[in-house]
Amino acid sequence: QVQLVESGGGLVQAGGSLRLSCAASGRTVSMYAMGWFRQAPGKEREFVAAINWSGGSTYYADSVKGRFTISRDNAKNTVYLRMNSLKPEDMAVYYCAAVRTGSPTLRANDYDYWGQGTQVTVSS
Repeated sequence: QVQLVESGGGLVQAGGSLRLSCAASGRTVSMYAMGWFRQAPGKEREFVAAINWSGGSTYYADSVKGRFTISRDNAKNTVYLRMNSLKPEDMAVYYCAAVRTGSPTLRANDYDYWGQGTQVTVSS
C-alpha cells in the first residue's frame, strides 16, 4: 500500500509562486507514474500535470503549460509541482496521485493511490 501526503499549499498573491511536494511512503513509487490533479469548489477534479517513472516525460494541462513544472526525486520518493505566475483560477485543492504503471495517464480514474490534498489559495 502507498500513502501520499501533499504539502506546500497556502495563500499567495496573483503572480506569485508555490512549490507543492508529495511524499510517498509504504513502498517506493520509483517505478510508478505520478500525477497532480486539482479540484475547485463546485467543479470536477481536473488533470494538472503528470510525469513518468523516470522523470523523462512530462505532461501538462493547457491551462498550466509554461507556468507549472512537475518533477520527481526517486531517491526521496517525492514528487513536486512548481507553480509560477499563479492566477486566481488556479485556486483549488491540489491532489497528488500514483499509478502503478510507469506511463502517466491524464485520467483520474486510472490512478491507484491518492493523497488527501493541499489547499492553494490565490488572491487577486
